[in-house]
Amino acid sequence: MIIIYNLGILIFSAIARLISPFNSRASLWVKGRKNWAEKIADKIKTGDRVIWIHCASLGEFEQGRPVIEAIRKEMPAFKIVLTFFSPSGYEIRKNYNNADCISYLPSDTPGNAGKFIDMVRPEFVIFVKYEFWNNYISKLYRNKIPLYLISGIFRPGQHFFKWYGSFFRNMLKKFEKIFVQDQQSYDLLTGIGIEKVYLAGDTRFDRVIQIAGSAKVITKIEQFRGTEKLFLAGSSWKQDEEIIAEYINQFPSKMKWVFAPHEIDKSNIERLEKLIKVKSVRFSEYNEVSADARVLIIDNIGMLSSAYRYAYIAAVGGGFGRGIHNILEPACWGIPVIFGPRHKNFKEAVNLLSAGGAKSFRTFDDFRRNLDLWLSDEKIYTISAETASKYVKENAGATGIIIKEISN
Repeated sequence: MIIIYNLGILIFSAIARLISPFNSRASLWVKGRKNWAEKIADKIKTGDRVIWIHCASLGEFEQGRPVIEAIRKEMPAFKIVLTFFSPSGYEIRKNYNNADCISYLPSDTPGNAGKFIDMVRPEFVIFVKYEFWNNYISKLYRNKIPLYLISGIFRPGQHFFKWYGSFFRNMLKKFEKIFVQDQQSYDLLTGIGIEKVYLAGDTRFDRVIQIAGSAKVITKIEQFRGTEKLFLAGSSWKQDEEIIAEYINQFPSKMKWVFAPHEIDKSNIERLEKLIKVKSVRFSEYNEVSADARVLIIDNIGMLSSAYRYAYIAAVGGGFGRGIHNILEPACWGIPVIFGPRHKNFKEAVNLLSAGGAKSFRTFDDFRRNLDLWLSDEKIYTISAETASKYVKENAGATGIIIKEISN
């Protein structure tokens, strides 16, 4: 199996190089890994005490961020090496100031794994959520360097739990401790003989509480909202926007409306503007003259998490594609959340729906029915809002559990 695995890594890397002239993500993936050893050598010196933390992408980084910042605070003697697999993580967080060295993770070949670990010399290593690279894991295990998985989540269909999954199960056995998000993950791992499993919870709850605590005042949104209720569609995509825009066009005066689209390129903003038949304005162009607009379109990145604080109801996009974006960011403000149908692999969405703090929609009629209920029945709205806030608060604390166990 190891031969097949290593061959697969080589084939994947070769394909990435072949398509890189024609694919921007592949180009970043390939170019970002050039001269990785020089970057490590420049930042990490002999005698440095190092902790290595690896994230697949931006979402995993945000999940691991509370732990990274707790380590920085409680273990200041260590340097932190932060690696990413995906350009969507590295390119956005390559200047993150709580890590001493930020790099793409070199491809998981035996040679790269050996060279990287020998250069970094970490005292312990953290992988976030679900990164399993056999050559890195095996090298760490041989060198007796503790490896931890945090915010892990496992499902019955994964190869770890199949009859042919012994190769993958052996990777899990090489972790010093595995911190999982939920009881199902705990039961699945202990059921295949993985002993050092801890039910810690999801660090994203700690992260969104951090974000809310440092949220910025956004004067333009305050002015735009005025004394009306405000609906905010965060990280919205085309399918979400078409349904929401239809509702706005029929009932523009029910609330003020804000879109923070996932893609903010010129063509996508123009497409969204054409969907809306009432007066709209871009955030970058907003002034007192445009205060009578019914719709505000946020055409920048980095504002959404703070913008949720002004919402009465929030929609979170992605539920008509691969899956919904972060619903915990609005929920932590005590805001009911609505999202599309592809949410079943997102534990927090399933739980919040079950508790009554969120609703899902597949069609315009679904969306209208749910929104009208929250707008017409204050008691139901209040229960949903309080449920959303309570759910986040009750599930916080994973970071403290993880840091305590790692420190022991």
